[in-house]
Amino acid sequence: MEQFMAMLKKNENENPPPTKLLDVAGQLCRELQSSSPSLEKLVEAMMGCKIKRYFLTNIHVVRACVSVHIHNGQHDAACRLLEYCKAEEKEELVQLWHEIHYRRVMEKHQTDFLTPLQKFRCRKRNPPPISLCPEGVKNRNYSEEIRQQLHKFAAEVTANPDKKQREGLARDMNLQPTQVYNWFANYRRRQKS
Repeated sequence: MEQFMAMLKKNENENPPPTKLLDVAGQLCRELQSSSPSLEKLVEAMMGCKIKRYFLTNIHVVRACVSVHIHNGQHDAACRLLEYCKAEEKEELVQLWHEIHYRRVMEKHQTDFLTPLQKFRCRKRNPPPISLCPEGVKNRNYSEEIRQQLHKFAAEVTANPDKKQREGLARDMNLQPTQVYNWFANYRRRQKS
């Protein structure tokens, strides 16, 4: 840690900083993830220097910074950090985004865990920003055309298709057989209630 702090002080004004400095920062963040006071000191040093944007290209540094912010109850700061970081691992950044919002809801309701439904609602209310999902959030709903075809099949043929029928529907609609199976299972459940 002292070696890193010395390297940071020495290269604080270099733009861009040496790759070795960034690598050591990532390695330290990985090693210190369970040691809260040391990690906090490290994050404070990196985020307080002029070259902090370079550190935010490393997923380990980003994860450490978000972890420290969450630990300190600074959810908004953690979200801003994720919005503007330049790490390449977008899926992991989206997971961190959701984790921040899960923690926020858990604190609000004073609970230690969330049900899958609560997590789903939390994700719906707090979608990740465009900077984390340039292609947009995946829509898990089927198009109107596919839904109409499935409804028509359920009404005119059967609401409980056999394996061959499901495979045929899946081929026709460019879906997986399990997707068709689940759609009909959900359809039957909705019809009961």
